[in-house]
Amino acid sequence: MAEKKITVITDDNIITEPQVAREEYLLRRYSKPILYTAGALVFLVAAWFGYEKLVREPKEQKSAEIIFPAESLFDKMATTGFNADSVNLVLNGGNSEGMKVTGLLNVLKNYGGTPAANRASYMAGAAYLHIKNFDKAIKYLKDFDSHGATQLEIKKYTLLGHAYAEQNKKDDALRAYKKAASVNDKDEAFTAEALITAASYAESIGKPEDAIDLYRRAKDNYPAAPAVFGGDVDKYLARLGVTNDTNDGRK
Repeated sequence: MAEKKITVITDDNIITEPQVAREEYLLRRYSKPILYTAGALVFLVAAWFGYEKLVREPKEQKSAEIIFPAESLFDKMATTGFNADSVNLVLNGGNSEGMKVTGLLNVLKNYGGTPAANRASYMAGAAYLHIKNFDKAIKYLKDFDSHGATQLEIKKYTLLGHAYAEQNKKDDALRAYKKAASVNDKDEAFTAEALITAASYAESIGKPEDAIDLYRRAKDNYPAAPAVFGGDVDKYLARLGVTNDTNDGRK
């Protein structure tokens, strides 16, 4: 007597017993690996969530508290002037008027990857520039990420230009100054200043064509900028042989 076949009818297919058997076998064969994989994913999600809530967020909050005195002192120096003692205090920590200052280098060492450490990179770079440690200034400025804050990006590349210029790395300096001038062409104040800084440096290192191009860009695109409106850029161009009665101001 022939063995009966059992037929399973689904919405789309008619499946005979041998096929059902194979699928049951596969389910038994691979169910544990599937469950293990699912469990691993759950574990990873839980671990990530735990890291965010228990490690990263408290670390970021703590770093913001730790860096505050150094940031306050740096802001003060930015208006009153930098000196060796204040720069040393900002970089390495100490006490200032009864306030404990945790140095920027300590923040960078212990709170890497936080927004506070990122800000510390910028301030450390600027501080090292003021005490003429140009290699460290370049290192820390390069580490800084403006995250789309274009005015800080412009300042970053301007400071890098200063550091390279002090090292007599003329091509690197001019490249950095030009980068500063190209970050955001809609920022009239900062970009006009960056263009004029780049033009002035190009002129000083014997690159008049670059200087003329940069001065012209400042004049054509930012007529309300003080140096343009006040006529300084026209004087700089005239110094380079470009006057308003020469081909409509163009050489």
